[in-house]
Amino acid sequence: MKKPVPVESASVFIDNKIKELGDWRGRALAKVRTIIHEADPEIVEEWKWDVPVWSHGGIVCTGETYKNAVKLTFAKGAALQDPSSVFNSSLEGNVRRAIDFHEGDKVDAAALKDLIRAAVALNLKAKNKPKPEPKPRRTGNKSSD
Repeated sequence: MKKPVPVESASVFIDNKIKELGDWRGRALAKVRTIIHEADPEIVEEWKWDVPVWSHGGIVCTGETYKNAVKLTFAKGAALQDPSSVFNSSLEGNVRRAIDFHEGDKVDAAALKDLIRAAVALNLKAKNKPKPEPKPRRTGNKSSD
């Protein structure tokens, strides 16, 4: 299993990925990256699984690039409200949801920012949720008093 790239290096990896693509996919990835940072200035960039990952209190989304699409996959997307119907991929999953951007697509920055903020809020809510008290362990020994 590959180790995650240190946070300070992740931004460089993402910069390099954008330059390496050198076409509409690089521009799209750069645009959504800017929107993500505008939505949450405290978001952390990581590089895992050979793709950009944005986290705050847990993974918010990943940014994969394919021949015909740039895909933002939200780790807990199924739990998010999507009143603008931005999610257009991985809709059948129980946990994740994604947005596929194709060449020429317009990015609804306001709706994407709302999703980013909602994903961060969900992560932080889960992180701050009190952990249940552990149940007493049963030893399995029966006393014959």
